[in-house]
Parts: sequence; structure tokens; C-alpha cells
Amino acid sequence: MRARPFLLAWLFGIAASPAFAADDNTPLQESVVKVFATMRAPDLARPWMKSSPRDGSGTGVVIEGKRIITNAHVVAYATQVMVQSQGSGDKLPAEVVAFAPGIDLAVLKLEDESFFAAHPPLPRAAKLPEVKDSVLVYGYPTGGTSLSITKGIVSRIEFAAYGAQTEGLRIQIDAAINPGNSGGPALVDDKMIGIAFSRLGTADNIGYIIPTEEVELFLKDIADGTYDGKPRMFDALQTLENEALRAKLKIDRAAKGIVVHEPGEPTDPAYPLKKWDLITRIGDREIDNDGQVRLDNGLRVRFQYFIQTLARDGKVPLTIVRDGETVPINLPVTAHRVMLIDELKGAYPSYFVYGPLVFSPATAELVGVLGRNPSVAEFFGSIGSPLITRRGDRPAFEGEQLVVVASPMFPHKVAKGYSNPFAKVVRDVNGVKIKGLRHLVETLRDLKDEYVVIEFDDRASETLVFKRKEIMAATDDILTDNGVRRPYSDDLAKVWDGR
Repeated sequence: MRARPFLLAWLFGIAASPAFAADDNTPLQESVVKVFATMRAPDLARPWMKSSPRDGSGTGVVIEGKRIITNAHVVAYATQVMVQSQGSGDKLPAEVVAFAPGIDLAVLKLEDESFFAAHPPLPRAAKLPEVKDSVLVYGYPTGGTSLSITKGIVSRIEFAAYGAQTEGLRIQIDAAINPGNSGGPALVDDKMIGIAFSRLGTADNIGYIIPTEEVELFLKDIADGTYDGKPRMFDALQTLENEALRAKLKIDRAAKGIVVHEPGEPTDPAYPLKKWDLITRIGDREIDNDGQVRLDNGLRVRFQYFIQTLARDGKVPLTIVRDGETVPINLPVTAHRVMLIDELKGAYPSYFVYGPLVFSPATAELVGVLGRNPSVAEFFGSIGSPLITRRGDRPAFEGEQLVVVASPMFPHKVAKGYSNPFAKVVRDVNGVKIKGLRHLVETLRDLKDEYVVIEFDDRASETLVFKRKEIMAATDDILTDNGVRRPYSDDLAKVWDGR
């Protein structure tokens, strides 16, 4: 199961595991706080605006260094963050000082650090729990105002995807994780084994914990003030379970490993992995035919688990079998791969208003919204929209973006008779193939033609033709009528002004 994106992860269902009020006399209660956040997420259909303020809450845990750790999705796009301890009527202002949406962790600091004199760090377990260990989850879920606890057991530990480009260990438990529990600690024997962050859809009693091992990696990463992210490999792999595949590759029956289906850099001749290579070891750990390795405690996890601990200077040691020969290689790994349709990662989208049209780069969030409606997704697929046909692609060249009409057209007489091109991808302007939003702005800025001709990249969109002087004049009226302060985002101001 792939974890939900961090912006949606707080939408947990209500589970039915036992819950009971916390004992106010227990010292560890003072290490768990309620986090209040006022958030203004992007308005994907009106990228010049932020959405209306929305109040949300979650849970946080006091850690060393006079800090509080919580989930990234609890404070995503927060304009104000406050913290309140158990039994206190005061809410203290806090600041987000580290933010990692991929692994769904964030760190807060308080303006008044005297708070920590009475609220000590919660001890963290030095090792993973065992399956069937009893676990308590502390937090401030909906349904009440005081600290509550849910009880269950550890049911699974695995290395899994947190998001599109982040992988890590994940603990599954059967204790209830409800709205508001996000960021709260899970404890075994009064030591934190991880932080609650998600649950499986609407299923009862399947919750997920970010283990302390991942928390430690995150804290180590941000020690220099910057979050770099977790290194990973982006090669497509397949198992070596099929006997015909083994025979075709002339691999001895005693050999074990995972087969490279598609190298991460298929067009780079210097890339050390090739199609049909058999990866047999990561470091000194043997990889089985299912791509798993066995840990010292007997747990089996995907071999990529060791990338985060073995990577040095952006490379991880692997052993492969190629053409019958055993070869050691150092595989390049990176924390982030630039995608053609990428995530906002906590930023706001760029935009440009030109007459009745609003342009913005295609984002994973926008495509995700369109994809929630099966009929809409089917329509865009049927007309060959790049939002569907190129989803998952990397840019064909540096700086490539898909530029979409990000909002329904503003009403104006210059657009008379045209259908609404919302979410259509711009192919070219006056015969110039558009490479990205910046290039679109430059192209429109430098036009001297009498007409502006906009073509879209699909099989069903009409061509838009405007008189250049008329659409330029219409832009100011449209901005005023619709309360749009500026025709461009800050990053495009100098581009449009020609500076």
C-alpha cells in the first residue's frame, strides 16, 4: 500500500480499537502536545490565490534541542502554528524550522523556550519493535480535547513507499489512528518507537507509524539546517522467480537476486546498470529472488532499505551478474528525480494571466484532482492529453514543463465563441513550440504579430486566435474585474517586464 500524499494524510477514518483517557500524573504525558495550524493551501483552479484559511490540528512530541517533531502534513502551508500542552489553557506560538513532505516529518521551535523546562524530551527506542509487541498511541484525536491513548499491537514492519519519490521503513499497527493523531508518538515499554502518520483508507485498525529509525535519519539530515532527502534508486526491477526467465538469462539455478528491467538512466552509456543485470548483493547483504534481504532480527525487507545507510558520496555498492560474470559496481543514487509533472512539495504554483487565460505548469496535484473523476480522466486519455500520456515521464530536456490553462477562462468579449480550454496543454504559440511557462511568457512578450494563435496538444481542442492588441488591452480589465492583483507570480515578474 502506498501512503497517501502528505496534504491528504490527515483524512483518516475512525477505527474502533480501545481508547482511554491519559493519566495526568504520568510524566510522559508532558512530552506530548497538541499542534494547531491555520493553513492556506494553493487554490489549484485559481493559482493567483491561496485557498481560504482552514484550521486543523494534530499532535507533536518534544525531542532534544528544545524542539517538537510532528507530521509535515499537520503544518503544510501553515500561516500560523500554535502548541498547547496537556492540561494547559495557553497556546504558544511556534515556527516550522524543518519540513520534509516526502517522509512526512516536520520540526517546530517555540518562541518561548521556557516551556521545555517542564516538558522533557520523550525517550526514543534504540531498535525496532517486534511484531506482536503491545503498542500505545498517544494523541489529540477528534471527539474530545484531552490527550487520549489507543492500544494495539505491532502487526507488520516493511520497507515501503511513502510517496512518489520517498521510501522508508513503515510500522503497521492495529491501534486506532484518528484525525488529530497525526504526529503523535507510538510507545512500547514507555519508549517512542515512532510517530503516527496515516491509515489504510477506510479500513478499521490498520494504521501506520514512521519508526524512530526514520526519525533519526531525518534529524541527522537537518542538522546542517537543510533537508536533503533520502537517497534512492530509480531503476525498474523484476523478480527472478520464473524459470523461463532464468533460462533465457543463462543464470545458474544457485544464483539469487533481482533483475534489472529498465535502468534508471537508459540512454546514458556510462550508467553502471544495464537491462537484464542480476543484482545479487547490496554491500555485503545477499538479495533473494524476491528482492528481499534478511535483517539481523530475522525480518525480511526490500533490499533498497540499505541504500539510506550504505550510500556514500551519492553512490551505493552493489554486486551484479552480467553475462555470467560477477561485477562490483557503485550505483549513483539521489534523493529527488526531476519529473515532467512534479509535486509542489510545499510551494505555491507559478502562474501567468494573459487576457482571459491563466497559464501554469502542470503539477502532480492538479493531475491528481483531475484523476479523481474517472470520466474526466478517461476523457483526457481519449484525446491524447500529455497530462495522461506523459505522466511519469522525465523532462525531455532541461527545463521542460507542460504548460496548462490552469483556470476556467475569465469572461470577456475577446473569448467569444471559444470553448473553455481548462486543463489543456499548450503546444505552440504562433508556431513556436512552448518549452515551459517561462518560455511561454517570453514568447508572448516578444510577439509583434497582429494575431496571437494558441494551439493545444491533444486531438480535440480548438485553436484560439486573438488580436494581439485587443487581448493585451483586455488583460488589465480582466485583472481589475476579477480582483487579481498581478498578472504573474513573483518568479515571472522580471521575465514579462523584459529585465
